[in-house]
Amino acid sequence: QVQLVESGGGLVQAGGSLRLSCTASGNIFSFAAMGWYRQAPGKQRELVAAITSGGNTNYADSVKGRFGISRDNAKNTVYLQMNSLKPEDTAVYFCRATIVAVPVTIYWGQGTQVTVSS
Repeated sequence: QVQLVESGGGLVQAGGSLRLSCTASGNIFSFAAMGWYRQAPGKQRELVAAITSGGNTNYADSVKGRFGISRDNAKNTVYLQMNSLKPEDTAVYFCRATIVAVPVTIYWGQGTQVTVSS
């Protein structure tokens, strides 16, 4: 069983920065594709950024140029550096691990709140 624990959320003013961390238990991290998702009140959960086990990344258009995803396999941790934050970035941010095997297995963290004040 894999557990994901997020940290680093909080309250920040518009234009500020935060770095989220997600640490995974177990020994599968280096094989997992990792992603950050967010869900604002009344909205569907959406992909923010993702990184494959090989280090390839992709981002939602709304965060390109402002957010950066990275991973440290030695620490079983994925990061989301968020810069130039906007009030519309306010959401609960979730970490997700996808184990590409048969069957595909997905794990979610509990979420961390990010609030950006104007």
